[in-house]
Amino acid sequence: MGMTIGVLVFDGAEEMDFVGPWEVLAAVADEDPGNRILLVSETVAPVTCEKGMRVLPNVSYADAPALDVIVIPGGSGARREIGNPATVGWLQEASKNCTWMCSVCTGAFLLVGAGLADGKTVTTHHGFIGDLRDMGRATVAEGVRFARDGNVVSAGGVMSGIEMSLWLVRELFGPDAEDEARNYIAYDYPPREASRQL
Repeated sequence: MGMTIGVLVFDGAEEMDFVGPWEVLAAVADEDPGNRILLVSETVAPVTCEKGMRVLPNVSYADAPALDVIVIPGGSGARREIGNPATVGWLQEASKNCTWMCSVCTGAFLLVGAGLADGKTVTTHHGFIGDLRDMGRATVAEGVRFARDGNVVSAGGVMSGIEMSLWLVRELFGPDAEDEARNYIAYDYPPREASRQL
């Protein structure tokens, strides 16, 4: 049975926070027709990202299938979406049967704000560590590329989202798949033995 991966997008999403993980995950997921990777948004209307990129979601919240993995990007929109009951409600419902809940950069604010990381350890972009701690709902790790606590994984920033995704590929599809993804995207930094993980 294949994996279904949902990558959340919304106005103000940071482009590399979701495009980087998409590229890594799709590099191996596409090899099995049972796997799917989908852009999910409140509607299927075009989304305007942080730097102006416009993307078309594959499915709306209402039409999204059950997901094994959810990836939440950062950007100014991630903090704004905490106040969107549709997004928070969808995340809370969709997360119930997820194997992995993942955030990149300030996507951790939405992860925490939706109540999906209560009492867990997460991380975010180094410039927002204090603000995330001020939310008071999670322990915030500093100085790590990504943190894993149970089924919650959070990456510190744009490029560490790629590193987190490579780790996730290993968890989902095995070490050979991780090697294949690294080779495909020509990425070996930091060297695997030097990667820091909480």
